[in-house]
Amino acid sequence: MALNDLKFKIPSREEILAINSLKFMHSLISEPNLWHFNRRSVSRAALIGLFWCMIPMPFQMVPAAFLAFYLTANIPLSLGLVWISNPITMPPLFFATYKFGAWLLGTEPVDSFEFTTEWLANGLSVVWQPLYFGSAVTGVILAITGYVTVQVVWRYRVIKKWKARAARRAKLSVQD
Repeated sequence: MALNDLKFKIPSREEILAINSLKFMHSLISEPNLWHFNRRSVSRAALIGLFWCMIPMPFQMVPAAFLAFYLTANIPLSLGLVWISNPITMPPLFFATYKFGAWLLGTEPVDSFEFTTEWLANGLSVVWQPLYFGSAVTGVILAITGYVTVQVVWRYRVIKKWKARAARRAKLSVQD
């Protein structure tokens, strides 16, 4: 999907500001840099969204939105990337980060999980440390990788366009 396709699917700043229930936030969300698609805002959005998508907690979008505002990252993209972990992808993602965290901490992973209130009351006390540690480490690695990837790809595309423009100019000057 090209960046131009993504721009049409994400609501514009004006559309968001027109929502009456968000009038109390107009002073916060009216900052234009929170909605622009440029190298800095998109790479920061990747950093934020990819980190928070790996953190097992409810309402991951809330800290992602606050951090996007604070770092002047593209808010819609930050929030969209948080949805990498959704109800379908959460179980395998968090199981993998739990195993990774157990490996990093050198603890023996629990092999059986039950989705009962009794197991959640007793079992979470055993798995929470490896789960959160593995999720945080994975989130940091994924966030840094996403940030660097956006920076490198964006620069590459800009340089490629510059070279193409210079080649067109050279071709036109030779014809004249």
